[in-house]
Amino acid sequence: MIITGNLIRNLRKKAGLTQRKLAELAGVSQAHIAKIEQGKVDPRLSTINKIMEVLTEGRKKKCKDIMTKGVLFVRPEDNVLKVSEVMVKHAISQMPVLNGKTVAGTITEESIVRHLSADIAKEKVKNVMDPPLPMISEDAPIETVRSLLEKHQGVLVTRDGEILGIITRSDLLKTIG
Repeated sequence: MIITGNLIRNLRKKAGLTQRKLAELAGVSQAHIAKIEQGKVDPRLSTINKIMEVLTEGRKKKCKDIMTKGVLFVRPEDNVLKVSEVMVKHAISQMPVLNGKTVAGTITEESIVRHLSADIAKEKVKNVMDPPLPMISEDAPIETVRSLLEKHQGVLVTRDGEILGIITRSDLLKTIG
């Protein structure tokens, strides 16, 4: 692709940026942006790279853009009956298990089914839970999540160790189109 002043102008307008805002984000003057868009200067490659990074970065979705907020948690000492009722009521297939503020594991429909028995309802979550779901920063690109969801039912989205949301395969499917 050949990057022209006209292309930069169109991308800038599509991003909803003024010349002044683009200049500020790219670390150049507004007058320089105007000259580039008019084709009056031949900017350095490093300047074009900065401008293009600003213009294309906004189009990349991040984990925080697609995550489901309000993650429901269970405790290791909760019984499976309580957990299964919550899962059915909220139409979810997995829940993180918190021990204090630490993610101790994950309880899933699959882990419950694996342990089915006559007294499964009374069983403690800690006895049927799976390892914790992977955790990822809220600012990570959604491309990072894709490979994790091939191996895990969900990914917890965090900021400074605090869980903000969860991304499941169905959240990823919602991004199609």
